[in-house]
Amino acid sequence: MMSKRSLCFPLLALAPFVVMAQQPSPANDEAGVPGESSVAQMAPLPYRNVQFSAEDRAADLCSRLTLEEKSALMRNGSPAIERLGVPMFEWWSEALHGVARNGYATVFPITTAMASSFDDELVEDVFTAISDEARAKNNIARQSGEIKKYQGLSIWTPNINIFRDPRWGRGQETYGEDPFLTTRMGLAAVSGLQGPADSKYRKALACAKHFAVHSGPEWNRHTFNIEDLAERDLWETYLPAFKALVQEGDVAEVMCAYQRIDGDPCCGNNRYLGDILRNEWGFQGIVCSDCGAIGDFFRKGRHGVSTDAADASAKAVLSGTDVECGGNYAALPRAVKHGQISEQDIDVSVKRLLRMRFELGDMDADSLVEWTRLGPEVIGSDAHRELALRMARETVVLLKNEGILPLSPSQAEDIVVVGPNAVDSTMMWGNYNGYPLSTTTILQGIRHRAAGIRYVGGCGLTRNEVFESRYDEIRTPEGEKGMRATYWNNTEWSGEPAQTVVMAQPINLSNGGATVFAPGVELQQFSARYEGIFRPTRTEALRVDLNSDDIARLIVNGDTLINNWKPRNRVNTTSKTLKVEAGKEYALQIDYVQKEDMAVLQFDLGHLEEMSTEKLVAEVGETPIVIFVGGISPRLEGEEMSVNEPGFRGGDREHIELPQAQRAAIAALKEAGKHIIYINCSGGAMGLVPEENNSEALLQAWYGGEAGGEAVAEILFGEVNPSGKLPLTFYKNIDQLPDFLDYSMRGRTYRYFYGEPLYPFGYGMSYTTFEVGEPQWAEGKVSVELKNTGNRTGTEIVQLYLKHLDDADGPIKTLRGYKRVSLEAGETAMVELTLGSSDLETWDASTNTMRVVGGRYRFMVGTSSREADLKTIDVEL
Repeated sequence: MMSKRSLCFPLLALAPFVVMAQQPSPANDEAGVPGESSVAQMAPLPYRNVQFSAEDRAADLCSRLTLEEKSALMRNGSPAIERLGVPMFEWWSEALHGVARNGYATVFPITTAMASSFDDELVEDVFTAISDEARAKNNIARQSGEIKKYQGLSIWTPNINIFRDPRWGRGQETYGEDPFLTTRMGLAAVSGLQGPADSKYRKALACAKHFAVHSGPEWNRHTFNIEDLAERDLWETYLPAFKALVQEGDVAEVMCAYQRIDGDPCCGNNRYLGDILRNEWGFQGIVCSDCGAIGDFFRKGRHGVSTDAADASAKAVLSGTDVECGGNYAALPRAVKHGQISEQDIDVSVKRLLRMRFELGDMDADSLVEWTRLGPEVIGSDAHRELALRMARETVVLLKNEGILPLSPSQAEDIVVVGPNAVDSTMMWGNYNGYPLSTTTILQGIRHRAAGIRYVGGCGLTRNEVFESRYDEIRTPEGEKGMRATYWNNTEWSGEPAQTVVMAQPINLSNGGATVFAPGVELQQFSARYEGIFRPTRTEALRVDLNSDDIARLIVNGDTLINNWKPRNRVNTTSKTLKVEAGKEYALQIDYVQKEDMAVLQFDLGHLEEMSTEKLVAEVGETPIVIFVGGISPRLEGEEMSVNEPGFRGGDREHIELPQAQRAAIAALKEAGKHIIYINCSGGAMGLVPEENNSEALLQAWYGGEAGGEAVAEILFGEVNPSGKLPLTFYKNIDQLPDFLDYSMRGRTYRYFYGEPLYPFGYGMSYTTFEVGEPQWAEGKVSVELKNTGNRTGTEIVQLYLKHLDDADGPIKTLRGYKRVSLEAGETAMVELTLGSSDLETWDASTNTMRVVGGRYRFMVGTSSREADLKTIDVEL
């Protein structure tokens, strides 16, 4: 990239240059200079000259900025500096598994699901498609003259934290519990987002988050302090992926986390941001704060390490946090005035962030930046939807099969689909998601193969009731599906709206994780109005749910049905009955005001039916095979959530078992003699002991994205042979786990867990069988023969684990290689797995470093981390 080819001559050699007094016009000229006159084109200012390095251009531009302008550029919503031709820039965009929070986009499977593929090449293809769509959307926004939140090219993904405990609600955003797998997946994501390394300009800026040692819980992350973490755990488990993305992946950004480590907040931690990230690893990119993290330095009841915004901002910048998600850096000029930080210290950060903007081509003519040619035709394209389906196929993990699978469409009359997640399209999207042009639910995928298969709701996710939403019968005043949402950045619904969008799905909004309700809307002190025309297709009594904090009301045909107009310091949960007649029109209007702190608004209406297990069994009737699609949902697990369900706290789970309503339903069906195929949807591991006992087949389907339902159906009916492997240990229950707040790895993950899991890391079945030969070691390679011993084509993921036999305190085993191998029935292949020197590094307590330590090593090769699935060879290194 351009920054790597810094010119050898100093900036002083570039003078003299013409300083233009007039305001520049929009950037579209061939010289790469935003709208300069012919005189200026002959002698552009250094920062406008595309022949110079990004580093030199950044230094020159920084020297021309005022202190106030510098502090403005260091906040996520950076304004334009018109006198210098600097365009506005938004640092905060999301693309966890597809462009997020920015309208329509292709929605790929959630990231933990992608990790189940063990296919980094496909992951890179996915993120290449995502960056195509991000660039296309940014190109459209640039043409409008305004870059709003989530429309920029600084994309805050991937999340490479270690999923150390299945109770963590955000674990679904990671690539699982293993440092090696997380590293490979993270490198693939960064490469896909940032574009080819030999490109002149970066396609986007990827961001490795959250640095460092962050893996939940959600509910105390603004106050939590990790103390006395073992150096071994730090260097062997929590840091490897970050080091690799910095040193091998050239990742542009690193995001610091909310919590403290040894008393210092991560965004003000000199050891982690300075000694490790900058000095030891040589990171030259940007450090950005998690949203609101700088305010945690001084806000009452939080970290308490600073007195005010100026003090906190100075501490963060001096530690190396260049860009703040928030507004506290506005106090940096005051901090300079009070001697808490110098302007020269601020310049260090400003130069870094400007360099990255130059590497994007942000200030150069579109004609020079290849990525500006990407247009709206790539967004949700057929090719990207096919890629989402291909990815979904590789994510589904077959955990159990007693011969009932695959099914045949001819069995349609013998099959009934049951369960709340069979018909839930939004569940498929995961969290940090965009909005797909269409979604295939699991029931729809099944009916694409066997149209006559019946569906019985059976129960809700957590309750013995079935709720059938009627939200899809609402249209905006303009006739679009959903409700029209209008937002104002004041609490009086007055003046020019900040944004107008269409809510095509039931409303489920919150500002948890500093998430705005819509681009351009503030986190606090805003008002909203949601309007729609409801035309019911049947006469019935409906339950109307409105949950909100602060104040909200629902008006139906001019009459107030729900009135939560009294501010409270909690979420108001209100349900009312509304009797409707088929064919009539009901004008719906929700007024909402958010004042301070938490913002929550949830709305839906639908038919509610109580469902006992006896009624469920009666509705299933004599049909012998039940496909039960259950699990949980992103509405129950996620980032800093307000969930009014027992067993869930702040987005985390307090247990890992399936909710009792579903357990009872499955047990009743089993007792009635049904053959049960259980499909589990979740973002992380579940304790499915009763479901494993009660089912003849069990699939882990995760949150499969817009094409997830199609992929599940393909596997159920044998069109696709499952190949996914678990990137997590599935424990039996939380009794097998240490305390959630304990960050030690002892007793956690397959690397340190000595108990018997329900399903081990790396496990997953196929419709064929494979045989692994005896491994051989020579010249840095482990080779093994793999044979497809079944009667159909299949893909196996050969996994290589390492154990240092002389290291009594080390992990039981640790993943050091894997390869996807597809074989025809009866075919044999020799599989080679190469180990580099870094793959052989372990923690050396005598030197407190990661290095290759001589001694006896055991290589284990097989189809999962389970001992019975591995062949071993011992070598001396």
